[in-house]
Amino acid sequence: MAEAELYLMDTIQNIHAEIDRTAAPIEHTHGRRLQCRNGCCACCIDDLTIFEVEADHIRSHHSELLTNGTPHAAGACAFLDDHGGCRIYAHRPYVCRTQGLPLRWHDELDDGTPVEMRDICPLNEEGPPIETLPEDQCWAIGPFETVLAELQHKKDGGHMRRIPLRSMFEGQK
Repeated sequence: MAEAELYLMDTIQNIHAEIDRTAAPIEHTHGRRLQCRNGCCACCIDDLTIFEVEADHIRSHHSELLTNGTPHAAGACAFLDDHGGCRIYAHRPYVCRTQGLPLRWHDELDDGTPVEMRDICPLNEEGPPIETLPEDQCWAIGPFETVLAELQHKKDGGHMRRIPLRSMFEGQK
């Protein structure tokens, strides 16, 4: 593997570790409310896309699966096994690492007025309304996406290529 590729793999691994560290206190706070467990795959849908840099990370660790394995049936994530477990869990991308948490992000209304939006998986709704949670008890969408986008930009010379997870399997392009 070339030096630049090793750098990208290490960087992605470090980003994922930081995501996990940042998410841990939020997961701990909401432990009773979160229904996300091994086999819960309600969020694991077919249309998820990731930056190419994260796809490269998955490819580097799961080449055998991607070359000789069979993707899960269409409609659910290609990386699920027959029991709803993730076959790449240790190397799952950013989007999968934060699913189920109370989410918050900034958007604009049609008139341009800034507004904070919040959402949570319907399976995790039981508990205090997410609108009342302190900011630090929600996952902030934006900061890590920016880091990944910058890394992708450096790798691809400005192309912000995202790919569907299913397309990573041989013959599924």
